Amino acid sequence: MTQHRRRLTAWLLAGVVLAVVLTLYQADRTGVSEHAAAPGATASATPAATEPPAPSASPTTSAPPSPTTSPGTGEPSPTAPTPACTSPGTCGFPDASTTGPRIELERHDTGNMSVKQDGTVIKGWDIRGSLDIYANDVTVIDSKITSTNWWGINLRPGFGGLKVLHTAITAVPGKGPDNGGVNYAVSNMGGSSIEVGWCDISVFGNALSMGQGDLHDNYVHDLVAFRNQGGEWQHTDAVISGGGNKGRLTVRRNTLLNPTAVDRGATAAVGLFADTGVVSSVVVDGNWLAGGAYALYGGGPGATGIQVTNNVFSTQYHPAAGAYGAATAWNAGGAGNVWKGNRMSDGRPVEPPPAS
Repeated sequence: MTQHRRRLTAWLLAGVVLAVVLTLYQADRTGVSEHAAAPGATASATPAATEPPAPSASPTTSAPPSPTTSPGTGEPSPTAPTPACTSPGTCGFPDASTTGPRIELERHDTGNMSVKQDGTVIKGWDIRGSLDIYANDVTVIDSKITSTNWWGINLRPGFGGLKVLHTAITAVPGKGPDNGGVNYAVSNMGGSSIEVGWCDISVFGNALSMGQGDLHDNYVHDLVAFRNQGGEWQHTDAVISGGGNKGRLTVRRNTLLNPTAVDRGATAAVGLFADTGVVSSVVVDGNWLAGGAYALYGGGPGATGIQVTNNVFSTQYHPAAGAYGAATAWNAGGAGNVWKGNRMSDGRPVEPPPAS
């Protein structure tokens, strides 16, 4: 009996041991299986966490490449996908934000006023009228002129030293004396150079008219075509010189726009004409030129000392800057004539025009 109980106890102990062993074995298999699944999950998650999003994986399709600009113009070459600049101002040329009066103005209904006192300074005036200068060393600064006369400011023969700075000069279309038109924003009939700088000029048929002077940092725009008293379309020019000048004319760092249609009198952005004598001693440097039949008339036969350098001929009105081309009337063989560094606004170089 005792022996039988011993055998039963042994079998029970063996069964317990076997059950424990089987339990541990099953637990070990389960642990191994769960552990093996974890690396698979991690491997699947790691690329999603570390790889860049699909658009960034293809940089050539996520954004257009930066535009290629043409040196000295600030505008893109013809192959650039997007424009580098869209207006003269964004390219560093004068516009409404950099020209005109810098201070608050006081209204003066002067009418057509004559200035006869040497050294007169007109500052901070909002003038409804025009200024006729019969004096030396007159300065008009930080002012505005709205004219219905032939001119905005006119320097008479025999006088000099006029300065027109930081001033807006405009007119009232249809109210001028020349069959409703107005002719000259600033006219130099005197015998010496005058300075016109940082001015905002519009409406007049011929904005800056002179054979000698220092014209710099001006914004000439929105010229208005009109038929003159003879019934013909008035020729329009942002800058015009009739030749025969004794001093130097310098036209530098200006924005000179002539949007007038050719069949309504458009002539040039800069017109150097031998109307009253041979054109000589003119510098046209670093300007933005647009519009006209040709953007530049270069003086014609006999012109000497004409330097046309580093200008941008803009396509904003015509593909070739002017309706018929960038420039004409260039005297390539004239003494001291220089044509250098001139470009279209799309970056193409502008070669000197053939002799006409």
